[in-house]
Amino acid sequence: MSEGGDEREDTAPAGAAGLAGQPERAGAGAGAAAGSQRACGIDPRPYLVSEKLDGVRALWDGATLRFRSGRVVAAPAWFLTSLPRLALDGELWIARRSFDTLSATVRRAEPVDAEWHRVSYRVFELPASGGDFSQRAAKLETLAGGVLLPVVQQRCGSNAELLALLKQVVDAGGEGLMLRRADAPLAAGRSDLLLKLKPLADAEAVVVGHMPGKGRLAGQLGALVLQTPEGLRFKLGTGFTDAQRRNPPPMGSTVTYRYRELTPGGKPRFASFVRVADEF
Repeated sequence: MSEGGDEREDTAPAGAAGLAGQPERAGAGAGAAAGSQRACGIDPRPYLVSEKLDGVRALWDGATLRFRSGRVVAAPAWFLTSLPRLALDGELWIARRSFDTLSATVRRAEPVDAEWHRVSYRVFELPASGGDFSQRAAKLETLAGGVLLPVVQQRCGSNAELLALLKQVVDAGGEGLMLRRADAPLAAGRSDLLLKLKPLADAEAVVVGHMPGKGRLAGQLGALVLQTPEGLRFKLGTGFTDAQRRNPPPMGSTVTYRYRELTPGGKPRFASFVRVADEF
């Protein structure tokens, strides 16, 4: 998933439509919780702002590149030797709206050189470095070269500028924005030092049932029955291709879905299937 792709967004945007978005605290693998303000209430001046990339999270320890699960990435030797001998955190990335192509490339047990030449390593953190985030981001800029490209960080001087940037990124096919406190030390877990801003929220849930289709969908999937980490069950019936309805995500698999807001009972409203969640 996207930068911080291992971070699950558990609540929807405040407001049902448009690009008002929702600021959310983001944590490294710990899930995310809704911010208490709407995007229109964010003062972006203390933050460095970057695009939320829809890539595959990868951690480099100076010698080995691994997925967030700890499994080694089967990248070509030339790709790895271009990386510096210090710890990095970032996203393997090809381009906007190219996650499926990227996923197929990096999942292979034997790397295909022609495919990997499209991949870059977009780095947003130095896990073993000191200083605040602005200092770490400046250091990353000095490491740029080869396949390593630091994620572009910029300042927004006003909320209107922030929302204009969000619209620009989303209109171009991006997912949203990440806001990191420029004065932030390294921090793990949930944190107000890192916010995600997206026009729609997404989350993950486990497949616990298949509902048969009717009419045109007879003999195919009608809807998935999903269970959230909190134990809430709901049906998800939109967003599938015909191929996915013929061969739906199996029981026990984790899927990503997108939604607009939560009902008073806590169920996602206007939910739509995105993809089977990565198992990296």
